[in-house]
Amino acid sequence: MQYGFQAVLGFVERMVEKLNVEENKDRVSVVQYSREPSVEFFLNTYKTKQNVADSVRNLKHKGGRPLNTGAALHYIKDNVLTVSSGSRRQEGVPQILVLLTGGQSSDDVTNAAENLRGVGVMTFVVGIKDADKLEIQSISQEASHAFFAADSSDLTDIEQQIISSIKKNENLAVKSASYDPDRRDIVFLLDGSDDSQRRFTDILDFVQTIVTDLNIDANKDHVAVVQYSDTAEINFDLRRYSTENDVLEAVSVLHPKGGYPHNIGAALQYVRGYAFTPESGSRLLEGVPQILILLSGGRSGDDIRTPVRLLKEIGVISVAIGTTDADTLELQTISHEPNHALSITGYDELPTVKQDVLSLLRKASHHVEQTAPTLDFDSKKNDVVFLIDGSYDSRSGFDEIRGFVEKIVGNLNWGQNQDQVAVVQYSRDATANFYLNSYSSKIDVLNSIRTMRHKLGRPLNIGKALEFVRDNVFAASVGGRRADMVPQYLYVFSGGRSGDDVRGPAQSLKDNGIKTFSIGTKNADTLEMQTISYTPAHYFHVPNYKNLQSIHPSVEATLRGTQETTEFPTVIDMSTIAELPSADIVFLLDGSDDMQTSERQILEFVREFVKQIEIGPGKAQVALIQYNTEPTIDFPLNKYSQKDDVLRHLSKPHRESHKY
Repeated sequence: MQYGFQAVLGFVERMVEKLNVEENKDRVSVVQYSREPSVEFFLNTYKTKQNVADSVRNLKHKGGRPLNTGAALHYIKDNVLTVSSGSRRQEGVPQILVLLTGGQSSDDVTNAAENLRGVGVMTFVVGIKDADKLEIQSISQEASHAFFAADSSDLTDIEQQIISSIKKNENLAVKSASYDPDRRDIVFLLDGSDDSQRRFTDILDFVQTIVTDLNIDANKDHVAVVQYSDTAEINFDLRRYSTENDVLEAVSVLHPKGGYPHNIGAALQYVRGYAFTPESGSRLLEGVPQILILLSGGRSGDDIRTPVRLLKEIGVISVAIGTTDADTLELQTISHEPNHALSITGYDELPTVKQDVLSLLRKASHHVEQTAPTLDFDSKKNDVVFLIDGSYDSRSGFDEIRGFVEKIVGNLNWGQNQDQVAVVQYSRDATANFYLNSYSSKIDVLNSIRTMRHKLGRPLNIGKALEFVRDNVFAASVGGRRADMVPQYLYVFSGGRSGDDVRGPAQSLKDNGIKTFSIGTKNADTLEMQTISYTPAHYFHVPNYKNLQSIHPSVEATLRGTQETTEFPTVIDMSTIAELPSADIVFLLDGSDDMQTSERQILEFVREFVKQIEIGPGKAQVALIQYNTEPTIDFPLNKYSQKDDVLRHLSKPHRESHKY
């Protein structure tokens, strides 16, 4: 956009002139971008209108191509609209982005725009000359925030419209920031599974008793109801009803959706995408507290951790109520705080927690902070090295490996003195693509990953590669922070058996405190992979690299607050068993005290296995035995003839001395 750059600077300068720039009033930042973005000045760089105007006037055109608008939007969210850069989002100050673009983006803008919207940023987009009209509309939050200027003469009129909208938003923000204890968005997420059918009337009675204590009105409390089992569905959203009678009547005629098992993770993801959104009536962007009340009658059949984190990121306050069949730790994980998890024997006891729920709702009414996202991963810093199979064994899956690494890296903590990443490829020998201290920004790391070429070569010398990363990549001279007690993680990808010995190098990594996770395809040697891993359970198996996305949640969890959690593979190669006409399958599980913390992961592994086989007469039979000082049969081969019965048994709580 070199041609017309002066007109753009004039547009910005006139916008600034109409603002009230002071430290405790309006703040301004300017960023230029092409292939990558660069900050001209942050929100807290200048405190006077004159200093801002002078800086804008003296800006030099950045130049470069291509135009990566998506990367620039990500950068704004992660590096400019932050507390350290002067953002006051957590104080309820409106966050406004004005994007001026002169062409179509070379990268994806959808996710980046949605992420900005998710944290409450109001985005105006001004497309100039060659800009893509559909793209600028998708980036802006609404059609009225998308503008197109055929030439520079149109900018003056657009400037007036944007200033008018900003002033209007400021008035709305002042109004919505005033404390109103009856202004809440409350979503009930109800257990509608087969297990709850007999007690579903108790569930509905409970919802109605809570509703009668709310102040439901168009400008007060809003209520939505969602049911879940194996899937989730919305009964009515937050914008549907504006009177108490209408809500009570709608609740009274509900029927359980049915289905099995309890996929709470999928349900939490559903309410984030379909209930807590402006389109569904959510007033999140107005600062109205967003509250979720979950009723659970059993342990979740899927992983809850990522959906829980995403809900907390947008500021949802969750209250979880579970029966004795629910998992207490799971409820506490879902809840806003551990004391937001309430336990009952059965749904018939719901009236006993009514006052607790109402008390938590009153507490949530004071929780009017803006949607300040928590960091994607634990706040402590990490050194993360990816050791990628660059041999001929991975040539058909290299793009999938690269995409997988890119996805993990995109969710790390980026900033000064936080996470660092290195990438190494290996075949006969190892080569570093970049070291831990090569890059300090996410964009630079991602660009390097996206453009790295496949090394190729053979054989696959994993032992030699492990020695290379130990001596040359985790070293202090290239950014390793072991001396500073920074946790160090190594992720090894292998598509075949090693041509050299891995035992010595693997042990030396453990001795240095490096936690190694290995990811192997069906051609990798399982024992070898487990030997390389920090523990055997830190090995992830996939049939081939195209299945990598299936284990992403488990791998991602190793860098969050659950770093020490033992993980089990979520993808199982069933090709051998599938070829058999029938099979007797016995699971022999370690039920000792040592495995107590891994009970949930073990059961998830067994359930995933069972889901992939055909159970029935003339097909497969399943038995489960656990052992500690002596073995105990949990159920024999002839106990169940239906897959659903086996899964139902595996989803029940098993607390007796860790006997699953």
